[in-house]
Amino acid sequence: MSMKNLVDDLLHEQMELQIAPLIDMVFLMLIYFMVAASLMKQEADLGISLPGLVPQSQVIKMPDEQIIVIGKDGNVELNGRIFGSPDKRELPELKLTLARFREAAESANTKAMVTIQADDDVEHARVVDVMNACAGAGIVHVTFGMGGS
Repeated sequence: MSMKNLVDDLLHEQMELQIAPLIDMVFLMLIYFMVAASLMKQEADLGISLPGLVPQSQVIKMPDEQIIVIGKDGNVELNGRIFGSPDKRELPELKLTLARFREAAESANTKAMVTIQADDDVEHARVVDVMNACAGAGIVHVTFGMGGS
């Protein structure tokens, strides 16, 4: 075998594309991104009643209800008090206040009801944050009202 044939064989071998190492690298990158990614908190499951018009044949005593207003800037207001800041997802003070409201309603033997009135321009994630606070406080009777601030 001549030197020229040997060089041609070496050059021909170097030009081939090895696919197995590329597949290995793809799997390694996939594993890296799966481990490095942060998981988002699961949304809480709430029984939601949408507002509607139903004719009443008799007067119904309405249980105590709290109205949470979500402004278009993301501020969450309950009884004239602003909870959290629009840039933070968690609302621990609102959750604590709603838990106390639920306990007071249970001691009075009534349903703890919350109505969420969100502005049309508010991000849906902010409404989900408020719903998560309601679920964390143990309030299951959540409805949506029309017209926020």
